[in-house]
Amino acid sequence: MKVVVSVGGSVLVPDMEPDRVDAYADAVEALDEAGHALGAVVGGGPTAREYITAARELGANEIELDQLGIEVTRLNGRLLIAALDDRAAPTPPESYEEAREAMRRGDIPVMGGMVAGQTTDAVSAALAEYVSADLLIYATSVPGVYSADPDEDDDAEKYDRITAGDLVDLIGGIEMTAGSNAPVDLLAAKIIERAGLRTIVLDGTDPEAVQRAIETGEHDGTDVVPAEAAAPDEWER
Repeated sequence: MKVVVSVGGSVLVPDMEPDRVDAYADAVEALDEAGHALGAVVGGGPTAREYITAARELGANEIELDQLGIEVTRLNGRLLIAALDDRAAPTPPESYEEAREAMRRGDIPVMGGMVAGQTTDAVSAALAEYVSADLLIYATSVPGVYSADPDEDDDAEKYDRITAGDLVDLIGGIEMTAGSNAPVDLLAAKIIERAGLRTIVLDGTDPEAVQRAIETGEHDGTDVVPAEAAAPDEWER
């Protein structure tokens, strides 16, 4: 199965301790050894937000803040590359073509951000569409997609399953500025919808749970299911 895994920076690097990065590398290597073709995209997390906050107070504009965040995502990506050793492409690809070529030669591309105004959510969805992935996984700091922000609304409902079209409608009114934190952003949802990508949004703090979701389809998160998307063949066994 061809899979793109999007790992939030707050999940992969909640602090500068290497344990979580090592655990993700172990999960990715196990999936690789099982025969899955993998691509990864890493977010900026708390480190990016700290830089963005400081730079905003110093007068940087939104494009400059986005560019700063992109650099942090690529640094986080280099941490995962280091943990994957020779299984990963040696540097974060800066184009979808470069990432696809890495996958074709059997390497694991670990991307960060690409361009200002686009989050790593959208990069992940675009990469999945570009390589015709069977599955897109968002490993986030929340356990799925909610009807509202669960940190601000006690009545927020978690969805076990939602269509991509409904997801687009749900998050269409969210304001996204540099450093915003949401499980999936609007552009990513629109790409998922147009590409018919089978997608899972789940709590990524346990890399083994991410691995299990890819291998079996079993998880405690949210399935985002375009109408035409079937379950991967591997889950039907």
